[in-house]
Amino acid sequence: MVCTAPDTIEIHTEAVPTPEPGEALVKLHVSGVCGSDKAGAHGEHAFFKPPYYPGHEVVGEVVQTGEGVDNVSVGDRVTAEPTLVCGHCKPCTTERENLCENLQFFGCGYREGGMADVFTIPATRLHVVPEDFTDHQAALIEPLATPVHAVRLAGDLRDKAVAVLGAGTIGLLVMAAARHQGARKIVMTDTLAGKRELALRLGADAVVDATRTDLAQAVRTELGESADVVFDCVSIQPTVESAIQMVLKGGTVVVVGGARRPITIDLPVVQEYQVRIQGATTYRAEDFRDAIDIIASGEIDAADFITATFPLTRAAEAFEAIGSGAEVKILVVAEEDGGAVTGHRQHGGRS
Repeated sequence: MVCTAPDTIEIHTEAVPTPEPGEALVKLHVSGVCGSDKAGAHGEHAFFKPPYYPGHEVVGEVVQTGEGVDNVSVGDRVTAEPTLVCGHCKPCTTERENLCENLQFFGCGYREGGMADVFTIPATRLHVVPEDFTDHQAALIEPLATPVHAVRLAGDLRDKAVAVLGAGTIGLLVMAAARHQGARKIVMTDTLAGKRELALRLGADAVVDATRTDLAQAVRTELGESADVVFDCVSIQPTVESAIQMVLKGGTVVVVGGARRPITIDLPVVQEYQVRIQGATTYRAEDFRDAIDIIASGEIDAADFITATFPLTRAAEAFEAIGSGAEVKILVVAEEDGGAVTGHRQHGGRS
C-alpha cells in the first residue's frame, strides 16, 4: 500500500525486496492504523508527507534474514520497533535512542512500510512475540509502548491523581499504563459519549465531556483535588491550556498526542506555579518489554481495543474508517489471514 498523495491510498505491485546485511524479510500478519497514519495520509503530519509507504504497527513472521542477523530466526513471529536509529549520536549513546539525531521511522517516510505482503527492516528493531500471544494482542505492543514511555517520563505515579485527555487508543492505553504504575484515581475526557463510556468500562474512575467550557474545573472536581499528572493525548491549544489549569500548582503535563501545529502557553503561570511541561515521544526497548509484560498479565484485553479489521487490499477503507472517530484500533490484515474477516466489527464500531 502506498499513500501517493493526500487522501489517496493505492495498491502497487513491486519486486520482493532482498534483505541486506543486518536486515530481515518479514511476512505481514497485521498492521495497525494510528493517528500518525491518519495525519500522514491527510498530508498534515509535521515530519513526513505523501508519497510514503504506511504501516509501522506491524506484526509478522520472519521468512529470510540477511548476513549477520543473529537476534531473530526464520519462523519467528515478531513486532517492529519502528524507530530506526543510527546508534552513534549523543542520544543513542546516552540511552535516549528514541531521540536519535539521525532518526528514520519505518512506515512513516522510510523506504518501506509494513502494509505490504512482505517488507525488509533492520533486524535489531524486531522483538519476538510470545508464543501464546494472538496477533491481535501482538498488535497492541507497539501502541502500548508509547504510553508506557510517557508514564515512565511522568515519574512515580503511586497514589497520584491523574487525568487523561482523549479516550482514543493512546488515551485508553495511557490509562492502563498509569493504573499499572499505581495511579490512585484516573479521570478521562473525550468529546464522544461512546469513548467516555468505553473509558469507564475499561477502568476510569470518572469521565468528563471534553466539550465543557469549565473542563479543567470539572476534572478537578471529579478528582477531588488538582491533578498530579495530566497526560494530554490530544495536544491542541484548548487541551494544553486546560491541562495546565488542572495541575495547578506544581503538577506535570505530559504531551503524548502528536501535535500538528505550534501552540502558545501562559509562561508566567507555568513559571510562577512551577508547572512541568514534559514532551513524550515514541519508546525505547525497555518500553516494548514492559508493554509485553502488561499484555501478558491480562490487564489489557485486545478485544476491547481492536474494533475493526480490513484485508490489505482494502487498506484505503481502513484509513477512511479511522477518520470517522468511531473506532478504537483498526487493523489491516494479510490477505490469507484476513479474507474472512473483512469489515469485522466489535462494540458497535463501523467498518
